[in-house]
Amino acid sequence: MPLRHRLEHYFEFEKLGATWKTEILAGFTTFMTMAYIVFVNPAILHETGMPLAAVTAATCISAAVGSCLMGGFAKYPIALAPGMGLNAYFTYTVVKGMGVAWRRRWGRYSFPAWPSFY
Repeated sequence: MPLRHRLEHYFEFEKLGATWKTEILAGFTTFMTMAYIVFVNPAILHETGMPLAAVTAATCISAAVGSCLMGGFAKYPIALAPGMGLNAYFTYTVVKGMGVAWRRRWGRYSFPAWPSFY
């Protein structure tokens, strides 16, 4: 069975009435809708003193991995990206408002996300 047919079967194209055209268009639309986060999220975190290249790479990698896992394993077409609300809170309240160095609080800030991996 060709790869195309295996993918159509795995993602239940026939049952859902999907076509390659609609799926590609939907993926492109979702990407364009979320592309702003690649610029805005690193800009927010960079204000704490974090290296811009590192936070840009982390934003892109986490969004790509999360979205691929959601689509591939859950078969749920939802794009995932880092939460900018929590990042804005960390940057403007914890680091800039309270004057806490980002290295000192980054572990405590990111810890609540770890239980969701178990």
